[in-house]
Amino acid sequence: MVRIAGPHRLVLASASQRRVELLAQVGIIPGEIVPADIDETPLSREMPGPLAKRLARAKGQAVAADRLHGRPDEWVLSADTVVGVGRRILGKPETEQEARKFLQILSGRRHRVYGGVSLAAPGGRVSGRLVVTSVSFKRLEKAEIDAYLASGEWQGKAGGYAVQGAAGAFVRSITGSHFNVVGLPLYETLSLLRGSGFISPSQSPSG
Repeated sequence: MVRIAGPHRLVLASASQRRVELLAQVGIIPGEIVPADIDETPLSREMPGPLAKRLARAKGQAVAADRLHGRPDEWVLSADTVVGVGRRILGKPETEQEARKFLQILSGRRHRVYGGVSLAAPGGRVSGRLVVTSVSFKRLEKAEIDAYLASGEWQGKAGGYAVQGAAGAFVRSITGSHFNVVGLPLYETLSLLRGSGFISPSQSPSG
């Protein structure tokens, strides 16, 4: 594994420990973590995909506005994950009751996880990707939902579940990027970093 280092500095505009761990998995260690403080409320009639893309970009721009002035060596990486069932958006549940409702909706059906990734490079150039992963849940028994809610793992998770945790037992199949469901699509993120010049073509996480 190559640890990406040198003259470039990456700022991660996210408080998600999952994203930090995923980046570390491919050798990328942010120089600083600066969570973005923005309003994540969906716009009227906004669809899940456009929401994920918009929020990822807004997070990066909010942090970049403060970070990039006078700092020509910094890139700002941001991301957002949205769970959607058709046009319906399942955000991060605020209560156990809401988390239960989300799991009941997801039970026995297929849903999509939309991952927006945005990268603000020096000079103001912003590039982004939207990754869509299809996830199929088995039919959940009430006892399974009760036990999961009691674990507290649902807190702060889009859709009310974390696939990398106990909820992995709920998943029948995943079509597309597994890392996107965890919180950050690595292939697309690395493509953005290479395309912006943060990673040189000769650098490879598997090198």
